Amino acid sequence: MAHKREKLAIYAAPALFVVLWASGFVGAKFGMPYVEPLTFLTIRMIAVVALLAILAVLTRPTWPDMSGMRHSIVAGLLVHGVYLGGVFISIDRRLPAGLSALIVSLQPVLTSTIANRYLGERVVARQWVGLALGIAGVYFVVADKTVAGEATALGWAAAVCALIGITIGTLYQKRFGGGIDWRAALIIQYAAAGALFALGSTLFESQKIDWTIELIAALAWLVLVLSLGAVWLLYFLIRRSAATRVTSLFYLTPAVTALMAWLMFGERLGVLALIGMGVCVTGVFLVNWRTR
Repeated sequence: MAHKREKLAIYAAPALFVVLWASGFVGAKFGMPYVEPLTFLTIRMIAVVALLAILAVLTRPTWPDMSGMRHSIVAGLLVHGVYLGGVFISIDRRLPAGLSALIVSLQPVLTSTIANRYLGERVVARQWVGLALGIAGVYFVVADKTVAGEATALGWAAAVCALIGITIGTLYQKRFGGGIDWRAALIIQYAAAGALFALGSTLFESQKIDWTIELIAALAWLVLVLSLGAVWLLYFLIRRSAATRVTSLFYLTPAVTALMAWLMFGERLGVLALIGMGVCVTGVFLVNWRTR
């Protein structure tokens, strides 16, 4: 029975991860009008570390040695610091969320190229086709609702930094972080990212916060659902799957986000976006399809 539950969890984890990860963009839209991006992320990291610290006191995880701590700090700065900071700054600097998602959606191809070259993960022709379809599908999803507008150079640069951070961070976590207890690892990672955000907030922002119900709700969602639930699922999948298969799931994020925005904010969802969703699903299927 325990084995069946574990298999069910492994099969359900990818779909649940996509839904939770996509909801982060919705949470950001709710909260960012009331606080600057790095200040918002600093508060988020403080709350996450506090909750994980309580969990650590109750469950007493095994803490890594100095080498493991260094690896966790690097992974945290990349996956949480550079990625989240880049996405939030790009949106704050008037780069539409759709374009930001499109840039970050290049991650699976970048990850596959690096994994194929340096980690010895074989990426077959079918998977390359799936990765290409994923990019095309994401483009269709965001094309009919995204205009570059008045996006600044900093906004574009931040989105590119986010892409680099999540790509290298995912590969780094798979290479060096698999054997570290997730509770201890996440405390170290979020503390490192929080320190980075706090420094940036102190240097570049006013740190003014308008404590509204929307901000509190967004913060609670991002802390509990994203920083704890979705990130744990991401690391769960990284430990059990090849990097190419895991990162291909990010192709589905813009499509699911578009559906959520349609349901919650009444944003337009055109025929082209629906076609793009189908193309994304096909691409992810080709990447993850296992032949005997």
